[in-house]
Amino acid sequence: MDKTYHRKLLNEAVGGRFAPHVLDVVTAANLGQDSLSGLVGHPEYHFDDNAFEAGYAYMQAQRERIWRVLQDGGPLEAAWRAFGRLTHAAQDFYAHSNYVALWTARLTPDASPDIDPLDEVVLASEALCSGKIYWLEALSLVRALRPLAKQLLPADSHAAMNLDNPAAHPLFFTAMRAAHKRTIHELETILAPCTPEQQARFLGT
Repeated sequence: MDKTYHRKLLNEAVGGRFAPHVLDVVTAANLGQDSLSGLVGHPEYHFDDNAFEAGYAYMQAQRERIWRVLQDGGPLEAAWRAFGRLTHAAQDFYAHSNYVALWTARLTPDASPDIDPLDEVVLASEALCSGKIYWLEALSLVRALRPLAKQLLPADSHAAMNLDNPAAHPLFFTAMRAAHKRTIHELETILAPCTPEQQARFLGT
């Protein structure tokens, strides 16, 4: 997902919960996952290359890091940065996999059109997959070359499958809705086992 939309998701989904200085740290850590060092060799950061188990484990490691800081009284910035990394992975899950397409395909006339970001049937589906990173993918790092990359790369590539921005595919907006709901879910998951004092510390309130 493009950085503009990661930022937008944080602002709209949880921006009102965090103190401004905390949101700044969370956002910087979230966007930092798209640095060159985060893009190369780390499919678990973005749920690329079908790295679902590694991605889930990475997210859980960030949750545990947050809880450990809050319990042990460690530096809060470490917890805030972990939440930024956690939400980046959670948001990219919907932009880099076919979860949204699979969920949409299951819609029935009487079903709610508002996407469920944690549909157990879709999550367990053998058809769930994410885009593979090919060396030609480097072309898509240049915005003007993205259409060319999409033409040259196979259908299972990240360039062909991603829902990173509105130009990528009409399902982008459904992916944004799923990522928005998942971002809220991740904050509630972090806060649930915490004491009111720990919650206040984490939120910076």
